[in-house]
Amino acid sequence: MQELSVIGLILHASLPVQLVMAGLVVLSLLSWGIIFNKLAVLRRARLATQDFEQQFWSGIDLNRLYEDTRQRQHAAGVEKLFQAGFAEFAKLRRQGGVDNSEQLDGARRAMRAAAQRELDALDHHNSFLATVGSVSPYIGLFGTVWGIMHAFIGLGNAGQATLATVAPGIAEALIATAIGLFAAIPAVVAYNRFAADVDRLAGRFDSFMEEFSNILQRLAAR
Repeated sequence: MQELSVIGLILHASLPVQLVMAGLVVLSLLSWGIIFNKLAVLRRARLATQDFEQQFWSGIDLNRLYEDTRQRQHAAGVEKLFQAGFAEFAKLRRQGGVDNSEQLDGARRAMRAAAQRELDALDHHNSFLATVGSVSPYIGLFGTVWGIMHAFIGLGNAGQATLATVAPGIAEALIATAIGLFAAIPAVVAYNRFAADVDRLAGRFDSFMEEFSNILQRLAAR
């Protein structure tokens, strides 16, 4: 019975199967580390975006708001877009000789660049989760195939086919598939969740850029 326990089967598995299991466990641990980190990062971005939008639409003076945001060390979300757009707009207005359309175009370009940097940061490591989710079952399947092949080779050498002789080898092989699924399923679920969260934030960034561009257009016309 001890031989057929999960720990016993792992310890008595062939070396290639053990290496496959160890690799899958490492991938799973890395995935969970990324999942917890991205949960915190995306939550911080959502809260920062909500807080800044409330402050932005409260009627506060934009110059004062810009000075307030510059003093914050960890700006995130649409706050970064506001900083980039307003700084570029103010710089072009101070230069003189720049017409209104060029001021607005410069502010939009600065905001788009800031939005892309923010989205790249939020999307960081998502590709790793997608890779783990797609390849882990196949890595586990490789371990399973190798283990079953090893079990049948041993059975052929023994010359006597009984359930007691073939069961441990097949069981240890199937554990590799189970570990592969254990690594893949959370990675796939997390990837889909994070991709949807990033898409929603991207939509909010686009909406803010359009609304802020309208405000800057009115300021430029004065």
